[in-house]
Amino acid sequence: MNVVPTHHGWRWLARGWKLFAATPFMWMIMIFAYWLLVGVAGLVPYAGAAVAVALIPAFSVSFMAMSREIDEGRPLVPALLFAGFRAHLPALLILGGIYLGASAAILAASAAMDDGHLMRWMLSGTEIPEQALADGSVIDAALVALALYMPMLAAFWFAPVLAAWDGMSAPKALFYSFFATIANWRAFLAYGMLVGAVGTLIPGIAVAFVGAALQRSPAWGAVVPALVLVLFLSLVPTLFASFYASYRDVFPPPSEQSVPPALPPGGE
Repeated sequence: MNVVPTHHGWRWLARGWKLFAATPFMWMIMIFAYWLLVGVAGLVPYAGAAVAVALIPAFSVSFMAMSREIDEGRPLVPALLFAGFRAHLPALLILGGIYLGASAAILAASAAMDDGHLMRWMLSGTEIPEQALADGSVIDAALVALALYMPMLAAFWFAPVLAAWDGMSAPKALFYSFFATIANWRAFLAYGMLVGAVGTLIPGIAVAFVGAALQRSPAWGAVVPALVLVLFLSLVPTLFASFYASYRDVFPPPSEQSVPPALPPGGE
């Protein structure tokens, strides 16, 4: 494990953008396909959403595998969306179960602050009463949830790929991920600040510019939502690829023997 300088956090996002820019159209297709699968799962009340959350570690490894393929000069193929289900799946499913349970516990803890309004909004889209917004209880619940989620995020940041590519058990992967993230807190702080800036400034500037140009045009109502979608489909894969960049930076690249292939020989 490496402890990297602060500015490496900025480099992770820059490298993520480079990996996305190498094949943006295929990245967008992969992201859209993933959202479609999650959307279909969400049609099953409660159980579908639970399954989608539990499979997050496996799919995160799939996006890691996509980044690795591009990084090593190979093309993206549709089968890579399920690459995370090909190696050490039991450990990834255990991680998924822990992630689901921890997420539920965090929402339950936040419910004590606002009688569960935030939790119901997140789980089912139930509208938050104006009174809960006015008295600040929802804000308090959100702050509690955020404070509890941050250490969980540290534990899960590297855990899926450590389990899948380095063969660690779920508890060991969580342990190493947590302390690797804490040890590199300066780089993660720089990374988080840049992600926040890019995620708000670029869409805001783009929408404002296009909006000003098309304010009196009948195309306004169609162009701006399309622009937002394209920006989102660009930023999300960049973010996923930056996760890979952080892993490669903090954990030295394993040998070819210890990294399972993303696809079986000749697979597509």
